[in-house]
Amino acid sequence: MKYYLIAGEASGDLHASNLMQSLKEEDPEADFRFLGGDLMQAVGGTLVKHYREMAFMGLIPVVLHLPAILRNMKTCREDIRSYNPDVVILIDYPGFNLKIAGYVKTKLNIPVYYYISPKIWAWKQYRIKSFRRYVDRMFCILPFEKEFYRKLNYEVDYVGNPSVDSVAQYKEQQKGQADAFRSDESLPADIPILALLAGSRRQEIKDNLPTMLEVAARFPGYLPVIAGAPGIDKAYYNSFVQGGKAKVVFGKTYPLLHHSLGALVTSGTATLETALFRVPQVVCYYTPLARLSGYIFRHFFHTPYISLVNLIAGKEVVQELYADRFSKENIGSELEKLLHNADYKARMLKGYDEVIHILGNPGASFRTARLIISYLQMKA
Repeated sequence: MKYYLIAGEASGDLHASNLMQSLKEEDPEADFRFLGGDLMQAVGGTLVKHYREMAFMGLIPVVLHLPAILRNMKTCREDIRSYNPDVVILIDYPGFNLKIAGYVKTKLNIPVYYYISPKIWAWKQYRIKSFRRYVDRMFCILPFEKEFYRKLNYEVDYVGNPSVDSVAQYKEQQKGQADAFRSDESLPADIPILALLAGSRRQEIKDNLPTMLEVAARFPGYLPVIAGAPGIDKAYYNSFVQGGKAKVVFGKTYPLLHHSLGALVTSGTATLETALFRVPQVVCYYTPLARLSGYIFRHFFHTPYISLVNLIAGKEVVQELYADRFSKENIGSELEKLLHNADYKARMLKGYDEVIHILGNPGASFRTARLIISYLQMKA
């Protein structure tokens, strides 16, 4: 069968590539065409446009790059029409993908499947109307999403979480292997590591990394190591480090977490990955107009938490220091407790174990691939 996939950022590229690999195992004749990244291209098929040309997030960047966004949509629509796939598979990235879904469903009558639901449980619940109209099947990766959608009278499949797959795969690959992370990255062997995961976009890094570095400097017995994001050059990170002792590693977030005793993490998938490695973490996220941002979240969002760890647990496992709680003092105080208070750390690790149990076993990509093929065969 012919599969057309759309992933608009680095995390989507990772999860889509794993899904493609599973589809190939289930369907040896699978042919892929996609908007995505290097990981998808490594699996095979035709890359139409790289996500680096599409990743415009936030009101101002979207407005400034509107002509490019419209060109990308036109290119995508025309390419899907020409390719005439058996199915279009969308991976998160709702601003772009839901518009494509509307076109594909109404103009081309091609099945539309969605892997990794947009976070409408946090805000923009009105998007459920688009899901009902344009998306044939939704494959969710967070366990609470199934009940959330049930209450909206929209049936979805919970397939497990791909981060569970990725971490399990990494740990399996490390068995019997010599541990060369520190030597490969020229990191001293005798200093404990503090991981800094400051986001995947330049603005996120600009907003969060300076504070993270200032907090890390308060713990001179630890080596701060920054997880470099795909598509961000080292020189950009160096402009923040400026001769300090912090190091930057690229493409090695999992080895970094595996070797870390603590972490400062922005919200997003990184918070869950940090939990899966059982690394004590402080979730810290800068927002402009801090008091207003905090008020908006408390009164207009539909969820009490911003981190996946707390959302999955249904309770506070990690401290979320964002908006008016984001400060060097608050972050430093929380990190101090995690590094030096054994009972406090143990409570967080117990919460992690509960989250890991809720998520279930690895196999999200495999289960999704089997469901996609099964549903397509039922339509045939």
